[in-house]
Amino acid sequence: MRGGIGIGIGIVMSTASAAAAEAPSDVVKRFYLQPGLELEQSSRSYFIDPARKVLIQNDAIRQGGEEGCLDPSLPFNDTNFDPAEVAGSLKLEELVSGTEATVVAKFMAEGEEQAVQWRLRQIGETWRISDMISMSKDWALSRFQCE
Repeated sequence: MRGGIGIGIGIVMSTASAAAAEAPSDVVKRFYLQPGLELEQSSRSYFIDPARKVLIQNDAIRQGGEEGCLDPSLPFNDTNFDPAEVAGSLKLEELVSGTEATVVAKFMAEGEEQAVQWRLRQIGETWRISDMISMSKDWALSRFQCE
């Protein structure tokens, strides 16, 4: 009986702690509401390695006057997207397991449903993005070689 009480208290405490932090899907949603946000240096605080490392490498290339190594529409599965179409069709599916979370963003672009998986890790009470992966194309942010 005591073991059961301890487990129940642990679950309540864990849930209360998670409720105080912004939800992983809220972190992801801002990148669909502000296209190009991931390429802005001001957004680096939303990322951790390996994604952050690639974004910083891209920043260095861009500061040198070149275009960079990343497509500016990665959150949109590297498509020609209409922001209004994406906003009207965006669905976020969130799965949290301890300090790890996966958010799948599904939306319409180029006449087809697109899906991008975001991986996040909780650091303190804040969710940080560790990777962004296409679910239908062959790319992941962590696999870009920006040098």
